[in-house]
Parts: sequence; structure tokens; C-alpha cells
Amino acid sequence: MTSRGAGTAFSRKNYRLSTEPEKSKVTGIVNSRLLNDYLHRVFTSADGSQPAAAYRKHLTFQNLQEHLERLLAEENGSEESRDQVAEGRLGPSTVVLDHTSGFEGLLLVDDDLLGVIGHSNFGSIRATTCVYKGKWIYEVLISSQGLMQIGWCTLNCRFNQEEGVGDTPDSYAYDGNRVRKWNVTTTNYGKSWAAGDIVSCLIDLDEGTIAFCLNGISLGTAFDNITRGAGMAYFPAISLSFKESVAFNFGSRPLRYPVEGYRPLQDPPVADLVKARKLLGYLKNVIHIGIDVTEGKLVEKDTSMWQLQGEPTVLITLAHIFNYFSPLMCKVYLVEDVLMTFLLSILERGGAVESHPLIQQLLDLMWLLMEEYEVHECLKQLLMSLLRAYRFSPIIPDLGLQIHYLRLTIAVLKHEKSRKYLLSNVLFDVLRSVVFFYIKSPLRVEEAGLQELIPTTWWPNRFTKEGKENKEVKEESAEERLRRRAYERGCQRLKKRIEVVEGLQVQILKLLLNNKDRGGGEASRYIFLNKFRKFLQENASNRGNLTVLCPPEYMVCFLHRLIAALRFFWDGHKAKTPAALSSEEAYVPPQLFYNGKVDYFDLQRLGGLLSHLKKTLKDDLAAKANILIDPAELQAVTMDDLDEDEESATSAAQSQRPSAALAIGGALARPAWLSSPTLGRANRFLSTAAVSLMNPRRPLGTLEKIKVLTLRVEQRTREDIEGTHGNEGLLLGRPPEEPDQPITENSLLEVLDGIVMMYNLSVHQQLGKMVGVSDDVNEYAMALKDTEEKISRCPKRRRDIHEELLKSQKVFSEKLNHLSRRLAWINVTIYSKEKMQDIYWLLRVCIRTIEHGDRTGSLFAFMPEFYLSVAMNSYSALKNYFSPVNSMEELPGYEETLMRLAAILAKHFADSRIVGTDIRDSLMQALASYVCYPHSLRAVERIPEEQRISMMKNLLAPYEQRPWAQTNWILVRLWRGCGFGYRYTRLPHLLKTKPEDASLPSLQRDLSVASFQKPCPSTLLQRHMADLLRSDRDLAPSFLNSVLNQLNWAFSEFIGMIQEIQQAAERLERNFVDSRQLKVCATCFDLSVSLLRVLEMTVTLAPEIFLDWNRPSSELLLRRLAQLLNQVLNRVTAERNLFDRVVNLRLPGLESVDHYPILVAVTGILVRLLVDTDVQGTERATAVLLADPCFQLRSIQYLLGHAEPSALAAAAPATDKRHFSLHTYTEYISAEELAKVEKMLNHLSEESKQAAATTLPTSEEDLCPICYAHPISAIFRPCSHKSCKACINQHLMNNKDCFFCKATITGVDDFTKPASS
Repeated sequence: MTSRGAGTAFSRKNYRLSTEPEKSKVTGIVNSRLLNDYLHRVFTSADGSQPAAAYRKHLTFQNLQEHLERLLAEENGSEESRDQVAEGRLGPSTVVLDHTSGFEGLLLVDDDLLGVIGHSNFGSIRATTCVYKGKWIYEVLISSQGLMQIGWCTLNCRFNQEEGVGDTPDSYAYDGNRVRKWNVTTTNYGKSWAAGDIVSCLIDLDEGTIAFCLNGISLGTAFDNITRGAGMAYFPAISLSFKESVAFNFGSRPLRYPVEGYRPLQDPPVADLVKARKLLGYLKNVIHIGIDVTEGKLVEKDTSMWQLQGEPTVLITLAHIFNYFSPLMCKVYLVEDVLMTFLLSILERGGAVESHPLIQQLLDLMWLLMEEYEVHECLKQLLMSLLRAYRFSPIIPDLGLQIHYLRLTIAVLKHEKSRKYLLSNVLFDVLRSVVFFYIKSPLRVEEAGLQELIPTTWWPNRFTKEGKENKEVKEESAEERLRRRAYERGCQRLKKRIEVVEGLQVQILKLLLNNKDRGGGEASRYIFLNKFRKFLQENASNRGNLTVLCPPEYMVCFLHRLIAALRFFWDGHKAKTPAALSSEEAYVPPQLFYNGKVDYFDLQRLGGLLSHLKKTLKDDLAAKANILIDPAELQAVTMDDLDEDEESATSAAQSQRPSAALAIGGALARPAWLSSPTLGRANRFLSTAAVSLMNPRRPLGTLEKIKVLTLRVEQRTREDIEGTHGNEGLLLGRPPEEPDQPITENSLLEVLDGIVMMYNLSVHQQLGKMVGVSDDVNEYAMALKDTEEKISRCPKRRRDIHEELLKSQKVFSEKLNHLSRRLAWINVTIYSKEKMQDIYWLLRVCIRTIEHGDRTGSLFAFMPEFYLSVAMNSYSALKNYFSPVNSMEELPGYEETLMRLAAILAKHFADSRIVGTDIRDSLMQALASYVCYPHSLRAVERIPEEQRISMMKNLLAPYEQRPWAQTNWILVRLWRGCGFGYRYTRLPHLLKTKPEDASLPSLQRDLSVASFQKPCPSTLLQRHMADLLRSDRDLAPSFLNSVLNQLNWAFSEFIGMIQEIQQAAERLERNFVDSRQLKVCATCFDLSVSLLRVLEMTVTLAPEIFLDWNRPSSELLLRRLAQLLNQVLNRVTAERNLFDRVVNLRLPGLESVDHYPILVAVTGILVRLLVDTDVQGTERATAVLLADPCFQLRSIQYLLGHAEPSALAAAAPATDKRHFSLHTYTEYISAEELAKVEKMLNHLSEESKQAAATTLPTSEEDLCPICYAHPISAIFRPCSHKSCKACINQHLMNNKDCFFCKATITGVDDFTKPASS
């Protein structure tokens, strides 16, 4: 076929017809009479009438072209209409955004100049065309619901980074984010908009009014009496803040919501539209009319089952139609208005997509009768139009619009050739097909019809006034039960409708994952795999650049649909291959991580950089996996060096392209996600300061340069992935620890790997973000409950207060009705039981993958970090995000999964194969959170004993040179509930504050929630700790010395900081203490308390470490402990001291700083040493404590409220403030514990009196020259210098040189002063 255009004709050589009957039989062409009747029936006149047979011209294929051209030229008054439309408008006929001079600030504009993204504080841009007379309209597709002002402005308006459209006298704007209108001043107007809405902007220059519509619903007149007259013309304009994005439709596509009497700024292609509709009518006639050759007559046919069936007459007729129809189908307006509307009408009859084969037949025709470039462009525009229609359709109760567009998408993708073209060139490249898997959440539940679907609202009253979850299950009233059941029925109705959409979305993915369609090239699945991998690379490599990232809300939906499709194919393969694993046993084999068949881009591995691992583990790879690393690859310094050459070559190739084809990309080389409705191939970077660079329309050099690894997987074939005989494909390099058992198809393993990566990239963060709606419901429910209680208590005489309370009650009720319906939608689309099972399945996949990887020994280091991250985060999501709706305990195999995850955390938090500090911290934090809850703590106790002991040994490693705060927190949680006065969930002085105000500043957010859990100590793990400390004589001293060192540091830092805070508070001038300083101060205090609790735990579980002086370091440890305890007591218990003054300031951020937590921790240690031990232990502890020069008996008396008489006398006239006393905390400290403190005080009082009476004065010469606190008791070899034992023992732990002469000390002997002296 020759190339087509307006004046092309079919070659007579190809289509010459013969009138001879025998020729007719040979060619298959019907006789001339029947052909004439057929062509006249197909090609009717514009009014649909046909002239009488006697008067109509005899038609054959020879004169059909002339007849067709005459028909297409009928009633074509486009020239007159074009002149008429131009009146009242100035500027180019094709209206776009003015990217040369009509903008302010930094903006990213799509290559079609219709989509824009804000890239600065408040950028503004206007269109190229203005209007001064008549009624005009344009539409704006809202891609993000943030701060934007959309409307009209004049050429004289001057904008900047603070003032935009609506902030100057002759500019007018609507802002759906703040629900206001702007013209210098601002007032309330309209409704709030959301991503996926369409705003129509209308201006009537005859009446002088401006109005706006939202999704076709008028918001009313916004402005009247706007300035008109000579020189006043209005441009469409927008101002938008950073990251916000929209797309304009000035008329290049059919308006979604046209308004009668208003014209789009850009004229529709009227002449082409008339032609296309006529030609479509002729095409419909061909489908409707059949030729009965045997009877020699025309018959009506069932269009739904129409097939071409190789009839030459019909085929040549269609060829004539497509000769004119094909060029028109390359234009987006005509594709959307004519072709898409026609295809949708085919599916309107209902039924399954398979019951409408006509669409498949039409696509066959397009590929047969259209030039390749034409069918490519037509399919691309069709899918773009479908995506826009799907994304920007309003939510209606039955989701009918979304279902309609998805059904047509499925019908198009069912066509194999079309599917493969779209996969290779459009999906993921231009369209970003994940939009088809998104179900947007309605912001305005009224318009979405949720009031009809869920007429009765309900919300749980699970929280007390303090914000804590109420564990007491109250009896539900009959009215509440009816409301809850009605609400649940409404949620079920909603769920069934959403499941229809989700089912269609899964169908699309099943088509894309088809691996049986190998006709005409690679199967769809392998094309999808390569595109999917590149999509993941883009989102992993550009995590800081929000304009190219897939929105997380899309990712969540895509993940669930992909899991459903994957498990369908996985279990299908299992049915055919019984030896393979089912999807319930799925995991990713470890060889994928090191054999190089799957690209993980620059993502971090557990053992560090891939290039480093290849060098250090090349021998292990050769021995275990039979994989040899190319020496040339090892010589490359980094992968980035290789990329530099590729990028420079790419930029050089781009610079040689014709300038007209350039897509200028600044900071972006692909269409921005946030402006994806425009679907432009690339973006222009607009900057007020760079206009001179933009005018020539050339690349911006370095701005276009994007560091992205070129994927080798793009050239992979089915054999490369699945493998063939002697080639294992993706499973190359199976380690000996991995079972020789088929898992599933290799391609499905790569999809599974991609799903895990997707969860890590953004899905988990989005799951946490959407919990906010549930939190809002709880807050409003508490406010409503509180208001109702106030109404019941309000005196009848105070009608004014009663009326205000009733107004508040109404506001809270309306808000709760709205939120509960919105929450129903979110629970169905994000937190349903099925979605929870998907996340649980993903958790189990990660656990099995980690277990298999761990068995490979050193090769475990090749595993990407995100597998461990997803295992931890998915468990956290199941526990924290889904729990209000569904319970994790109901999931199958929950207990076993919990135990296996506990084993992973216990083993790998100190795994030497894991080098990344972030992932090690995450593992430590996850373990810390794990031991806070009874269920998960019991899981830790169920792991094998050797793993438990190994975990405790790692926890007891010295604190130096590692992040010790989390380790200490874990030990504290294992002890909490067993220590002295340590059974509280919240500190006594914080009971009246909200939990968020009382959270410990030193802990991460997850742990702050755990800090309010009921204590759940583990006696089993405590026993392991005690056994380790007793049996390993080197472990105990090193661990305890590190704890004492950290306690000394933390408490000293705390004291230094509160001194600075006190000095700042005493200054006369107004000043503010830095909140970060307060946070660090509170952190040091919390660390001091937790370290003291670990010491209490150690003293209680293994007191012999301090009191059995046969151990070489016991006396030293006891002396150090006593010294630190005395320092803490003296600082905290002194009357009117620094600590008291800062605590009384009650500064925000220092809520956790109080006497109780630190004093009861010290008391617990002292009671254990002085009361709860044998006689010899008590004597030793008492002697060491009293021998410390810092010991003051009044500090012990302070614990029970026994202040010094002089202090009481001085304080009496000043204040009546009660003194601290453990007796006031009877709910927290038992009578038995108080009795022990009394006993300890009596004992120390008596012993201190005796010590004072028997102590002989010591001359200064006999005191240790280092500490001046103890007598000389040790002499050094060989230098014979002297000191006390405590000083030299502590010194020798870190240094072997003498204090005085720096000689190396070889030994220390006891020293006793000779009697003669």
C-alpha cells in the first residue's frame, strides 16, 4: 500500500476489477449490481438518505475514491466557523503555556507545554493566548492537592516568589487548597479540591464575570465587574508552590465538562472532526451490513460477532475508508472524541470483555490497513486518553466510570500485537501504567455517594481521655450495636464495588504477565520484566527527586494487584509442576543476589558495596557458586566511572539531534509523575534567571545529565531469564546449601524480588501515613465524648454555655460522620483483611529469603539491605497499622512467623557480615521494640537456646565503639517489672499529661510508643544473662566497666547542661532555651536512669561480681559503683540544689526529668547491696560505701523525706513545698520495699557512727597521691611508686605506664606501712 495523505489514491493495478463473471469468481469480488448496492448502503450522504436507484450513480471500486472525497467535502463550513471563533481572542491558534517570557520563578513544564510542576516557592506562568471579548473556558487537571491559585491575569500583572495570580489588581484566582478566592484580598469560596479533580475556569467578558466549576459542578460566580475595556485582555494563568503540579486543557482535547455558551480557548479541529465522524459512520455501516453472495442480497449482521473472514469486497471497502481515517487517528482530539467514544459504546452492552470480540477485530484491521507509525501513534493516544479519563473521573457510588475505562483498557491489551507494542514503547515509558492500578480516595464523601452507600456511621470508642487505649471492654448498648452492624453492612457494600475495580486491575496485570504469547517476538512477561526493572531503578535512584518518583499511593495499589497476579501465575505453575513450591512457600533464592542476572542498581548490600564484595569474596563465589569474576571488572574503580562514559556519549548523541525534536530536560529526562496527566515525553526547566538559555530551545547541558545506570537487562530474552538445557538462567550459581528443587518459573522470582523492593521504596511509609485518618477519628470521638459529658453536667441556668456546647457537639458529629465514611473507604482499599494477608505473605517471603541466604555463609553479605528492612517494617505495619481493623493473631502461622522473625533479629543485630550502620541500628531498634510486647517477647524466648544465649552475649559486649543506647534499652526492658519501684507504665509525675507530651525524648518514635506498654520482664533471658556474667570472668568486668563509663559520661553531661539551662533561666532579659538542647539534656537523663537500671539488674542477678573479692576486679567495680552512686545522690538530693531548680521550671521537653526515676534506681542498687545479701557481702558493700569521701548520710535520709533540721528551718518561711519521700509513692513502691529502705538507713546510720568513732586520723603523707581519698595500699614494680589499689587498678585497665615516671608497670604488690614509722 502506498503512503497515504489527503490526495493519495489506491493503485489501479492492485484494485482493478473485472466485469466478467469468471474473473469475479476468481477474485472473490461480488457482481457489479450487488457491489453497487453495497457501496451505496455503506457510503450514505450526510443526512443518511440514499437517492433512488434510478437516479444514483453506479459505484464501483474504480470511482469509489471520487465519490468518497465528494461525500467528505459536503457541509464542511470550517473556514467560516474558524473566522468566527477567532473574534475576541488574540494569540496563536494552538494554545500552550508561555515558556519563553510568561513565567516567574522556577518551573518544570512538560514537553507538550500543557503540564507544569512548581519548582520554587511560588512560581507563576500564563498561557500564550488571551481573550478580550466573549465567553471562554479552559480546564485544569489537578494532579496534587496542595497550594495553587488558578485563574486569569492581564499582561501588566507582575508576579514574584511571594505574590502570584490573584495577588495583583488585575488577576483573579481560585484556591481549592485553602478554599478561597483571590483578587488582592481574599474571601471564602468554593470547595476543597483533591488530586484527580478537574477545575473549569470560565470568564464572561460581556457581563464582566469570572466563575469556576469543580468536576462540572458550578461553584458560583467568583468575581463580577472585572476590569474591561481598551488594552484589557485576560490570559489563563496559575501560581503554584513547590512540587505541586497540574495539566491544562485549553481545547487541544475535548473538554471533560463543557459549559453551554462558553468556548474553549483553542478551536476544536472542526473539519477533521466532521470527516472522522463520517468515516466512522461508514465503518459502522460495513460492520452492520453483510453480503449474502448465494442469495445475491445485502443483510443486516450482528455487530458484536462481526468478523472480516477474508471477504475481498469488504476488505477493499475498508481499505478505502482507512485511507482517509488513518491520518486522522494520529490526532489526540479525534482519538478521544471519535475512536475512544466508539470503542466504549461497544462495551456498554455489559458482559465480559471476552464477549465483545469486535474490538479485537478492529485492532486487527488497524494493524492491517494503517501504516505502522499511524497505528503506533493511534494506540499511544488511545491509551493516554484512557488513562486521563480513568484518573480524572469523579468517584461515583458504583465506580461505573472507572470500571468502564478499565474494561476498554483490558479489551485493547487483549490484542497481542497491540499489547506488545504498548508494553515496549508506551507503558512505563510514557503512560506510567501503574496509574491504572490506583483507586483514588474521595476527599468529599458527599459527591462520591458514600452517604447513600453508608447511611449509618459509627466509630469505636477505644480511647480514654488521656489518649490511651481502653482495655476494659464495655458492654455495647443495643443502639450502638445496631449502628455498628449497619455501618459494617455499608462497608461490605462498598468493599464489593471496589473489589470489582481491583479484579479488573488484576486482569490487566495478568495480560502483561502472559508468557505464552510468543507469536511475533518475545512474550509479554519478559517485556514487562525489563520495563518493570527500569521503573524500579528510576524510583530507587531518584529518591531525593520527588518529580520523578511514583507517588506512594499509586505504589500501594500496584503492590497489592501485582501480588494477586503473581500468586495466580505461581500457583498455576505449581498445578502443572507438582514438584515446584506453592506461593505460600515462596522465597527468593540467594543466587539472584550475586550472580549478576538481576540488577540491584546502587542499592546497598548487607556487606557493603557490590564492587567491594566482588573483590573480597571472589574466592567464596568460585568455591561455593562456581562463579568467576572477570578480572577486568575488578580493575574498574567504581561503577560510576563506567557510567560517566555512557552519559557523555548519550549527551553527545542528543546534541546531534534536530533541534525541532529536542525535549529539553532540566533535572528530568522523563515525564514527571506529578504532571503525568499531560503525559509529555520530557520536561522543560523554566527559570526566570535562565530565560536566555531557554530561548534557543537547546539542551541545558549539565542540568539534563542524569546519573542512571544503563540496564543490561533491556536486551534479555526468555532464555536469559528462564534458562534452557544446561543454562539455569536467573538461578545460575546455586550454592551447596540451597536445595536442588524447582521453586517456580524464574521470571516470577524476579517479579517477587521487585515487589519486595517496591514495599521498601515507598509502600511502608504510605501505610503509616494513611493511619492518620483513623487517628483523626479517635481524636474527634474523644472530643465528642468529652463535649457530651460537659452538656450533661452543664447547669440549666447557663443557657449560653449550653448552646455553645451544642454547636460544638454538632460540629464534632458532622466531622465524625464525614471521617467515618472516608475511613471506611481507606479500610477497604488499604487496610482490609485481604491487604493485610498480602503484607503478611510478603513478611513470610522475606523471612524465608533471609533464612536461605543466611545458610550460604559469607555469601549472605550479597543480599540487599532492603530484605531485612521489609521484614522489620512489614511486621511493624501488621502490628501498628492494621490492628484497629484486623488482628494479626488471626493470621495463619502467626506464632511460628513471630518466632522466626525473632530468631532473625536475635542473630543478625550483631552479625559481622552486616556492615551498614543504618541497617544494624534498624535491627537493634526492631529487637528493642520486639521485647516490649508480651507476644513478641515470648517469641524471643521460644527461639533455640543457643541463639538466645548468643543474643545475650552480644548484648553484654562492651559498650565502647558501638551504638550502646539501644542495647541498654533492650536490657532495661528485660528487667522492667522486676526492679525496685519499677513496675510503672508511666512515671507518676506524668500521669496528667498526654502520652505524646510524655514520650521519652531519647528514644525513637516506635520505642516511645513501646515505653508505655505494661512491663513484661523475661526471667528466662535474665537467667541467661546471669549465667554469662558468672561463667565468663572476662565478660563481666569489661561489660560493667563500659556501663559505669557511660553512666559517668551521661550524668556529667546532664549536670553540665542543666547548669546552662539554669543560667539562661536566671537572666533578666527575655530568652529562650534551644529545644534541641532540652532534648539532648532529657536524653542524657533518660540514659543515666536506664544505665542505673542495668546496674541494678546486674547486682540483683549476679551480686558476686561485686561482692566476691576472689574475683580480680570485684573490689574495683564495687568502689567505682559506690563512687558514682554517691555522686548521683549528692547532686540530686542536696536542698535547693541545681537539679531541684531545673525540675521546678517544668520546661517543655524536660518532662521526664524528675526525682523519682533516678532516685528509685539508685535505691534499688543500694538495697540489693546492703540489705538483700549475705553478711559478708553487706559488710564489704558498707565498708566501700562509707570509705568513699563523697558519701553523705543525709542523701540516704532524703529518700525517706528526712531533711536536715537547718535546711528545714531555712526553707519553712519561704515555701510550704513538700519534700521528696518514697513514702508518697505507695502505688508504685510496696510496703516491703519501703521497709528495706528503712532498714538500710538504720544500718548506714549505725555503721557511719561506728566508723567515725574508730577512724584514726591519717597524715597527708599516707594518703594516695592520686585521689587523696584512700590510704596508700599498693606499690608498683619495678619503679616502686605507690597509690591506693582503686587508682592503680582502674588505671591499668586502659594504660600500663606508671602515673609518675611513665615506666611500664610489670606488677603490683600490696603495701603496708612499716610499724616503726
